[in-house]
Amino acid sequence: MTVAFAASLVAMVARSSRGGPWKDVDGVGAQALAIRQRAAPLAATDAAAWEEALGALRAAEERGAESRDGSLETALDRAAAIPLEVAELAADVAALAALAAEHCEAPYRADAAAAAALAAGAARAAAHLVEVNLAVHGNDQRLARALASADVAADHAGRVLASIR
Repeated sequence: MTVAFAASLVAMVARSSRGGPWKDVDGVGAQALAIRQRAAPLAATDAAAWEEALGALRAAEERGAESRDGSLETALDRAAAIPLEVAELAADVAALAALAAEHCEAPYRADAAAAAALAAGAARAAAHLVEVNLAVHGNDQRLARALASADVAADHAGRVLASIR
């Protein structure tokens, strides 16, 4: 939900900056709206995947370690995929917010900065879910991607926030 809200802010900044010198304003706005559409249902999808993973964990505990059938691995993989997608979408929103802050009308820079900060927070939280709650290992590429997305989002947000002070 946070990523969708941040994307909506970027779209609003872009909409409010039409007619000015910013040539890519419509493209940035369209990308932000597309991300909002993709991100909005992910909260419910994530909750369902997590419930499925919890059910698989319970079933595996009841069956014991000797009867692994792969259903637990599949459920955990699905549960890890959604926060990873959230982290990647959040990094994209932070990048769009940074671009918007650089080119938008001055009164909207704070909105772009807020979008970048929200996206960075969402990316960090999603990476944390991939890392801690979903039983991935330190060498898992999903974790590396989630953490990289969080770092990218934080870099964009840091630059934007520093530029409006």
